[in-house]
Amino acid sequence: MSDDSGVVLVVDDNPTKRYVISSWLRRAGHTIIEAATGGEALQTLRVESCDLVVLDVRLPDMDGFTVCERIKSDPRTSAVPVVHISATAVDVTDRTRGLNQGADAYLAEPIDPDEMLATVHALLRYFRARQRAERLAARLATLAEMTIAVHRAGTFADLITNAAAGAAAVFDRPAAIAVVSPAGRPLLARCAGAGAEATVQPWHSTDGRLERADRLTRDTEDSVRWPELDRVPDGTPLWVNLARPRANRPPAYVIVPAAELTPDDAHVLTQLGQTVALAIDAMRSYDEERSIALTLQHSLLPRELPAQDGLDLAVRYVPASDRAEIGGDFYELLVINGTLIAAIGDVAGHSLHAATVMAELRHVLRAYVAEGHGPAEVIRRLNNLMLQLLPSETATLCVLTLDLADGTLTVANAGHLPPVLVRPDGTATLISEPVPLLGIDVPRDTQTRDVLAPGDTLLLVTDGLVERRGRNITDSIEELRVAAATVGDDLDEYCDRLLERFVTGPNDDDIAIVALRRSAA
Repeated sequence: MSDDSGVVLVVDDNPTKRYVISSWLRRAGHTIIEAATGGEALQTLRVESCDLVVLDVRLPDMDGFTVCERIKSDPRTSAVPVVHISATAVDVTDRTRGLNQGADAYLAEPIDPDEMLATVHALLRYFRARQRAERLAARLATLAEMTIAVHRAGTFADLITNAAAGAAAVFDRPAAIAVVSPAGRPLLARCAGAGAEATVQPWHSTDGRLERADRLTRDTEDSVRWPELDRVPDGTPLWVNLARPRANRPPAYVIVPAAELTPDDAHVLTQLGQTVALAIDAMRSYDEERSIALTLQHSLLPRELPAQDGLDLAVRYVPASDRAEIGGDFYELLVINGTLIAAIGDVAGHSLHAATVMAELRHVLRAYVAEGHGPAEVIRRLNNLMLQLLPSETATLCVLTLDLADGTLTVANAGHLPPVLVRPDGTATLISEPVPLLGIDVPRDTQTRDVLAPGDTLLLVTDGLVERRGRNITDSIEELRVAAATVGDDLDEYCDRLLERFVTGPNDDDIAIVALRRSAA
């Protein structure tokens, strides 16, 4: 049916006039439904879909003004155009009343056939254009909601199920998303319709169909008919949009069943495909970058812990949950001439640059302790180095030495969280007198001495374990001291318990933990 023709309800109690008007409209290509009263017209509109109503003003049960007002007040029919006709109510007052109560046109008898047809055709064109605009606006609004949902997805499965559900909502029909996962598995997310829950299943592409379609549509973004991609309940042909954000990436396919696609539908389908492909590519890139970052991060940490009689060690490193960047947290453990040197620190920022600064500090620290410098002197030298060579950088650092023979413990701290010393009886104390963080030009000759007796445990952590937005760091450190008091026999389990205690959701910052205990040789 063209934009100039449609289903027209002709309402007039005069059979002759109703027949004449219906004849004009039929010859012009319209489908006609007739009604003799206002009540019959309203009942017809409840069960039939009509594109336009030709409505006589004088009806036996109610006037046409009232009928029009009821048509326009019903959400199901409010957009249907109404043309008033009348042989008696023809003055300005009647015309004004009719138009004010919702009529879209008002024709007074005698009516010229050409004028009637021109009026009906014009109203239908406007009605159809308005329908298209409203439908497109609704679809684009739903597409915007889907865009937010797919970009918020935390997993690949969530992303493609959100995309399938969004596509079904946009087109108000079943939809599917076919993709290749980052692991190389073809997956199909399907949704039975708007509001239904989407599911994911392996996609067994028979006869290389996926690969062939990839080659055929590599350089085009148009929707192409792909009738045998998958079966749908009513056997309707499937329309598939291929979108690929980069030439070296697998494409994403958005699939909807439709006998035909209007230009507006094709435009929305193309935009939907691009949205899905870009979201998938963003997640794929994030995963790749995060994997590289974590690999590099771990390569900058000690490869293995020193094995030493009379010393138990356990470490944990947990990267931030939602960052692809490399963090600046680090720790160091080594034994030189019967002395354990331990350090833990945090360079400001999350970036490759922060990791580079961290690596420089770690290697220089190793060089200074290898020369035999004590903790306070190591921190002083590192601070001088940063002031001269890295003037815009800051970092926190705690350095300690432990004489494995007699348990002498020496600690120097530059702005880092204080270590927690736990005695076998459960007494936990904070040790060291901190001075400002590295990168600030102040004297640095303070260090604390203590004794780590057999059975004593020393805990060092970075602030990612305890620091939370909106909470005083002093309160967090006290909570750590209390939690650290219960050590147990296994230091690995001890570290895990601390993580479970303080990390109750996604962690915003990297976490490093070092636990050491002096035991009988």
